Amino acid sequence: MKTKHKRPSMPAKLEKQERQRTRRESDRCIVPLKPEGQSGGVKPGNAGAGKATRPSRDSDSQPPAPRGRSSVADRLDRITTRAESTPKEVFSNLFTLLTAELLWFAFRRLKRGKASGADHVSVEDYEENLHENLRDLESRLHRGTYKPQSSVRKDIPKGNGKTRPLGISAVEDKIVQRAVVMILEPVYEADFHEASYGFRPGRSCHQALATLGQIIATKKVNWVSDADIKGFFDNVSHKSLVELLRIRISDPRLLTLITSFLKCGVLIGGQLSATEDGVPQGSCLSPLLANVYLHYVLDQWFERDVKGAIKGEAYLVRYADDFICCFQYESDARAFQTVLSKRLGRFSLEVAEDKTKLLRFGRFAERDSARHGEGRPGTFDFLGFTHYCGVSRSGKFKLTRRTARKKLRQKLQDMKEWFHSVLIERQSEVWKKLNAKLRGHYQYYSINDNWPELMVFLEQVKWLARRWLNRRSQSTYVSWDEFRTYCKRHPLATPGKITDLIAMTRSN
Repeated sequence: MKTKHKRPSMPAKLEKQERQRTRRESDRCIVPLKPEGQSGGVKPGNAGAGKATRPSRDSDSQPPAPRGRSSVADRLDRITTRAESTPKEVFSNLFTLLTAELLWFAFRRLKRGKASGADHVSVEDYEENLHENLRDLESRLHRGTYKPQSSVRKDIPKGNGKTRPLGISAVEDKIVQRAVVMILEPVYEADFHEASYGFRPGRSCHQALATLGQIIATKKVNWVSDADIKGFFDNVSHKSLVELLRIRISDPRLLTLITSFLKCGVLIGGQLSATEDGVPQGSCLSPLLANVYLHYVLDQWFERDVKGAIKGEAYLVRYADDFICCFQYESDARAFQTVLSKRLGRFSLEVAEDKTKLLRFGRFAERDSARHGEGRPGTFDFLGFTHYCGVSRSGKFKLTRRTARKKLRQKLQDMKEWFHSVLIERQSEVWKKLNAKLRGHYQYYSINDNWPELMVFLEQVKWLARRWLNRRSQSTYVSWDEFRTYCKRHPLATPGKITDLIAMTRSN
């Protein structure tokens, strides 16, 4: 079943301008292989995450005038409508959408204050002559002289002690990538299945967790397959990805541009390393490409082939490359795990055997485990939470979630390192930043049944904060009583409203 969700709305200050432009006749820059349908409603400036940048110069506060007689909003509207009404339509000539107007909207989606890429140009630097820069970028794109620069590698620690390599792109590359996302997103949002939640407009981790909870609590689920794809982002086949893109996109210039981003290489310690396979993490284009890849490799295959071949019910919930499959029968679950390895292998992917398991789970898991002498039902981790088979006060089955141990350890380690990095900063500023970090943690982890883990995190942070205060001054010792008194005058943020995942499924 395809996803049906609200289309993103246009920034308020542009609504009047865009309403005037939508009355104009189409310049027919997009050439479909099938007839056009009715106009849709995807608006520019809302593709992807991040706060919009605000051009400082008055002349740059509005997008450049469109070259033809139709605005970006009109064109994206038509893409959306045709993609939804004709699922098999193949889009050509999309490259003409890469105008200075679209690039301006893409620039507005870039985050400020981020590390610069190989060119050492910041968003603020590029903004100084925004319209001129965007016109020049548009010209180079259409002359074929634009070449993306290599990204700069930055390793981010993971909870398992390893690191996640992120690629930091140059500002111009970020702009073009974001513009490509704005073009492709309307096409693929019409195709993506309900099971997919990662990096999509109007979808979140909490929604994925809520859906999984509803499936386990209300459907015929007795077995859970917790599988992991080994190094997914590093092993995506460029050849297979382009072939999958061709199912919906036939524009050779756009496909060549996407390939150039995949092949542009990465700078590691100043040395250029080629990228023969994989999609760079940290790129704003990578999440969409990853979703396209797994849409065909996993989601569509699961819906069409797996469900059609098994005896019982089966359900999939996926967030990026993290997914859980639920089954009614053990035989179906085991057969799925067997064929999953073969399926992934066809697309240069591999199951991480050490992170993959099959466990009895669901409303009857406690009873069935006791009947087979297996002890208590197992647990699995998904999106930072460990899932347990619990019991409500009335004695009925209850899905319980707690912050995963490895996530909690990593969060506390990150906090410890942060305290060390701000040892000489002003105390008031550190306290302000600390509360922001605490609120960010609560915003995600404040869900049903996870209150005890929130309190564990807060108490550990208090211990780190008191130690930080003592390390700031070798002559002054802050006792616990003095620390509590200080916290009364300068309170630390505490968990507030709990996100009710059960109610979230009812509202849907």
